[in-house]
Amino acid sequence: MEPSSLTLLVEILDAGNLSQAAKKLKMTRANVSYHLNQLERSVGVQLVRRTTRRVEPTEVGLRLYQHGLSIRNELLAAQETVSTLGQSLQGRVRLSVPSGYGQMVMTDWLIEFKRLYPGIVLDVLFENRVDDLMRDEVDIAIRVMAEPPQTLVARELGEVRYLACASRGYAAAQGLPTQLDQLRTAPLITSGVIGRQLRVSAYLGNVRHEITLEPTLISEHFPFLRQAILAGLGIGLVPDYVVLDDVRAGEILTVLDEYRLSIFGTQMFMLYMPDRHKTLAARTFIDFVLDKANFRR
Repeated sequence: MEPSSLTLLVEILDAGNLSQAAKKLKMTRANVSYHLNQLERSVGVQLVRRTTRRVEPTEVGLRLYQHGLSIRNELLAAQETVSTLGQSLQGRVRLSVPSGYGQMVMTDWLIEFKRLYPGIVLDVLFENRVDDLMRDEVDIAIRVMAEPPQTLVARELGEVRYLACASRGYAAAQGLPTQLDQLRTAPLITSGVIGRQLRVSAYLGNVRHEITLEPTLISEHFPFLRQAILAGLGIGLVPDYVVLDDVRAGEILTVLDEYRLSIFGTQMFMLYMPDRHKTLAARTFIDFVLDKANFRR
């Protein structure tokens, strides 16, 4: 069994059908089919199930796919090492970051990384989906969640604390809530609501409370939420990094501090696929962000 045969199997299964694999490999479909048949004949079992539109791995095919993936990744890493000898670090990293954390925390990190490694292309998406990695669209995703998907490698970047807060002007004019239930009737400024209602978990010691709220101002653009809170438009329910400087300056006051609040989760994770080829550029970026996150804790 040749290593090239296993990497061919990887390309076929990644592409999903023989025609797409042939295009990527710049071979004819007949040639790809021939090499696949030869591999199946050499191992003596069927490796893929063919339909008119897709190919799916058999149990043995999936096991050989994992071996082929490791071989391909090692070959790519070796090629990258040779091609970058004597040069500045090259490569491309496609990154997906949450809109708020990306804008208000990671922007300075990304600029610093780009200055350190000008040869690396950074392709940054500001969004909140997790399925990008599964569709092979991004190399690395940063996400807030309670539990990371089992199918992904998850590296902890630190805790995210949500704050209930308001401007001094709002506090003087409207007063501040002293009970969790009072948030139900307050004008609420927050993000990430699907539909009209927002479910918030509030932990008091080991006791979990859940409250359903109806925000009056909703946006995924966190600098806008910060400005709305400063303008006195209501009670903000946002991650601490959105208003931390304003809280320290005394412009924004926090309330219900005895509760630990959570909307999507209280932990920030860096996520990437376990078997995807991790280039030197991607590994360098992962280490850089982990160092920055550890320093920030």
